[in-house]
Amino acid sequence: MRILVTGAAGFLGSHLCDFFLSKGHEIVGLDNLITGSIRNIEHLAGHERFKFVKHDVTEYIFISGPLDGVLHFASPASPIDYLDLPIQTLKVGAMGTHKALGLAKEKGARFVLASSSEVYGDPAVHPQVESYWGHVNPIGPRGVYDEAKRFGEAMTFAYHRFHAVDTRIARIFNTYGPRMRARDGRVVPTFIRQALAGEPLTVFGDGAQTRSFCYVADLVEGLYRLFTSDTVEPVNLGNPSERTVLELAREILDLTGSGSALVHEQLPEDDPRIRQPDISRAKDLLGWEPGVSLREGLEKTIKDFRTRGE
Repeated sequence: MRILVTGAAGFLGSHLCDFFLSKGHEIVGLDNLITGSIRNIEHLAGHERFKFVKHDVTEYIFISGPLDGVLHFASPASPIDYLDLPIQTLKVGAMGTHKALGLAKEKGARFVLASSSEVYGDPAVHPQVESYWGHVNPIGPRGVYDEAKRFGEAMTFAYHRFHAVDTRIARIFNTYGPRMRARDGRVVPTFIRQALAGEPLTVFGDGAQTRSFCYVADLVEGLYRLFTSDTVEPVNLGNPSERTVLELAREILDLTGSGSALVHEQLPEDDPRIRQPDISRAKDLLGWEPGVSLREGLEKTIKDFRTRGE
């Protein structure tokens, strides 16, 4: 197949390109490099089945030739990015999704939206199931990302219902692994960077808030299975093993051998207290569940940070 991946130079997008290429497919990678990095895809330079196009997905997309799939992964994805780029985040969720869906319609291609567990906001239902509508503050600082993803889902279903576009929606929970930016603001790279530098680990609040961390290799396998499935309804993709932020910090200190202290700072506004996916739908419909333990995944991620000198 010939597949377009938006956000191809980002953390998830670059791993997705690798995975589809490993399956023998042809990839057109599109990215405007606002938060993505050529470094993430430089190993693909000269690959006969990979082509990179520098382009803003919020503008009209022209791709010559046929496409079998459009995987829309373009978006700032970490708090430090979408708080710094609020308008761009909203535009890529709205206009970017519109342009990517229009391309899928034109090409008769299957469309996959990279949605997020953030559509659930600070959830009142735990663990989170796909039927839960969420608890989001639309005017809070995180609302630019949360509502961009929620709007993207609405647009995707509108194109599915009105234009009969073959669509898929992945609600992606916290994912980590090699190629994460050391200063992207997310908890795993932040803790690893601080631990390796011997700096105090910054824990927001009391650290009792929970997250569920999925290793990137597991996640892209789930995305591939979703793409090749007949599932139209949104599907949670994440690791249901729930951990507190304090547990994560101590695991990283142990793996790095760091003597860094823990310092507590005020919890950001609207920061979710709990986050855990119910992956029953993914198990039943995709035959998928993550297999990499947190410790194993963190070991690989820490090794990557050391190798890159991050």
